[in-house]
Amino acid sequence: MSGGSFIFIIFLVIMAINRLSAPGMSPMQWLQNTLLLLPAIVIGITFHEFMHAYSAYKLGDQTPKMQGRVTLNPLKHIDPVGIVILIFVGFGWGRPVQVNPYAFKGNLRISNLIVNVAGVGMNLFLAFLFAGLHVALVYGMQMGQLPATDALNVFMNIVFIIVRINLVLMLFNLLPIPPLDGFGIITEIFDLRRFEWHRKLYSYGMFILLALIVVPSLMGFSFIGWLLTPAFTTIPNALYSIWGAIIF
Repeated sequence: MSGGSFIFIIFLVIMAINRLSAPGMSPMQWLQNTLLLLPAIVIGITFHEFMHAYSAYKLGDQTPKMQGRVTLNPLKHIDPVGIVILIFVGFGWGRPVQVNPYAFKGNLRISNLIVNVAGVGMNLFLAFLFAGLHVALVYGMQMGQLPATDALNVFMNIVFIIVRINLVLMLFNLLPIPPLDGFGIITEIFDLRRFEWHRKLYSYGMFILLALIVVPSLMGFSFIGWLLTPAFTTIPNALYSIWGAIIF
């Protein structure tokens, strides 16, 4: 990305201007929304990358441990570009965990599959967990067991955003585009490394991903958002229904 970093920064500036100049969105409102988003972003990305590192470490690879990635310290996992895109566009990523798959114990493809699934699996688990907390808070207020204060309403809003952001991270990372987890998952399931085009596609994957994010955004359209909308409107209802509630 170094060769196109200047152009990419220009794209980010344009996207920021577009977001701040959106109808009905004042800079102060944008700032308030961003502050509500930050806890969810930090939690979602941190636990996602931690699970990649932890699963690789437990499978025998010492690389994540030596690089200090087997930790819940957000500073070890947050990627500045990924978090900026997540704030301005709605989809983002953390710092990729480096692993040495040849250090894994057991079947190589199965181990790779476990590491790829671990991150999105953690996001799904967090979404389920915080959905339960959200339902409990709403029930507590309705039953008069919790005071209907502004502070509690803000906290409930943050919990609800944590659910949504974790689902966004899960669904986004499941896209079959390198270097996202979805591409790694289908690579192991269908053994795509045996094809010559696999390495070439992986080399250009980041540029393809950024093009799908940035270009439609400049035209006021979210291609990835449109692609993921059906799942994003179905999965939350399923999670909340497990806790006995329908939110959406």
